[in-house]
Amino acid sequence: MGFLDDIAAKLGGQQGQEGGLSSLQKLVSSSGGLQGLTQKLSSSGLGQQVQSWVGTGQNQPVSGSQVQHAIDPDQLNAMAKQAGLTPEQTSDEVAQALPEMVNHATPQGQVPQQDPFAKGMDSIKRMLKI
Repeated sequence: MGFLDDIAAKLGGQQGQEGGLSSLQKLVSSSGGLQGLTQKLSSSGLGQQVQSWVGTGQNQPVSGSQVQHAIDPDQLNAMAKQAGLTPEQTSDEVAQALPEMVNHATPQGQVPQQDPFAKGMDSIKRMLKI
């Protein structure tokens, strides 16, 4: 099982990988798509990290506490409940997933015009190579 498979499975709880991918898709969609999510994270003080994920260099990490400050707590709580994790554990898992997720969604070093997360689960699985 790959890195993103493992995170998707953890975030999916009893529903497994599908539930985790669905949670990640909802997180991105409710943040205004990939463009909105990257803007929200950037305006929360994570601009340098986000730029490293979008760009073609090495991805800079973020912490669970940084994710907690940037993402709607109700979303994190809902994800935690679904996964059977604490909000802190969920934030840590999301912090692990975000760099790879955004990196895979921006292979050309920029946020694409057409949001890859709006194309459905099969598209997300192909994009993330899951």
